[in-house]
Amino acid sequence: MQQYQIPSLYNVIKYETIGSTNAEAARLAALGEEVAPDGTLVWALEQTEGRGRRGRNWQSPTGNLYTSLILRPEVPLGQAAQLGFVAALAVYDALGNIAPAGHQVHCKWPNDILLNEKKVAGILLESQGGGAEQPAEWLILGMGLNIDSHPQDTDFPATCLRYEGFECSLDEVLSAYTKSFLSWTNRWLDRGFEPIRKDWQWRSIGRGEEIDVRLETQTLSGVFEDIDEDGALLLNRGGKIQRITAGDVFFPGSAG
Repeated sequence: MQQYQIPSLYNVIKYETIGSTNAEAARLAALGEEVAPDGTLVWALEQTEGRGRRGRNWQSPTGNLYTSLILRPEVPLGQAAQLGFVAALAVYDALGNIAPAGHQVHCKWPNDILLNEKKVAGILLESQGGGAEQPAEWLILGMGLNIDSHPQDTDFPATCLRYEGFECSLDEVLSAYTKSFLSWTNRWLDRGFEPIRKDWQWRSIGRGEEIDVRLETQTLSGVFEDIDEDGALLLNRGGKIQRITAGDVFFPGSAG
């Protein structure tokens, strides 16, 4: 297996097996910046307690990519949440850099990446402290990408790179993702969220179409109008726009 090559700005901590990279990253982040500075990347070959959004189980056998990046951005927490879109663009471009011809990659609101209209990667943001006007003490950006295998019994169809015909190593995917994330983060720092929002828009799926959005206690249907300047989904329900900050998007015929 070739040696992974990622930018030197990352401080990589690698594990063969761990419960959850996000949980370990949070533990390290809480120890302070001297122990876990900005850019510390927790990487595991296998997770035994991997999780996705809303505490869902994230199946994590060996062969796939599981990372959690410790970030300490000097911006208010609400603004730091924009890094989820930054990460989605990074995964999108990373796949584009290693993909053979003939594949479709899309970003699905709020933080999934689809390959040929099936979920191949997901992003989980967690933070400690902070508020609307105060920076968080730290932010954990978890990312899982299916390379060798994918779960079968999911609400939204899933896939993996191997199944879709990609011939790439775990090291190659890690290298492509970390380089791409650094590039997109620099753009975000230099130019703010609006260019990120526009780049995400044309890479996204479902805009202008009928969608279902599953919330904690209900499912809303309508037309996906856009995302606003904060990244919230704008759902047109019979001419009335409803702003949604958290939920799961499904397309007619795709949901299980």
